[in-house]
Amino acid sequence: MIYKSNLINVQIEKSEIPWLKIFTNENIKEFSQCNQETKLEILEALDIIEKEMLEYFKPEKINIASFGNYVPHVHFHIMARFKEDSYFPEPMWGKQQRESDLKLPDLETFYQNVLNKLNKA
Repeated sequence: MIYKSNLINVQIEKSEIPWLKIFTNENIKEFSQCNQETKLEILEALDIIEKEMLEYFKPEKINIASFGNYVPHVHFHIMARFKEDSYFPEPMWGKQQRESDLKLPDLETFYQNVLNKLNKA
């Protein structure tokens, strides 16, 4: 976990690509069941993470997904996608297309940048 507030937390998904997840701290099944304050904090974190991914990694595309069939708890995946990643243009849960040829900047610096921006929000 790289960030936690009273309402949400941000976790790292181990992957070949930059991939963060935002969870509600409270076990809420659907986004529509969140109160307004939680919804706004989720959306603000999504915005911060996406902008930092775009600026820091300069990916081909950012993917944002929310589905929790295995984990019925509100959470969002934010993934920086690259033509050189193993699955592009397929989703990361899809069929592997090739071996990855990614050369990314330091992930720890990215995580620290995100943490700094979330703490200022």
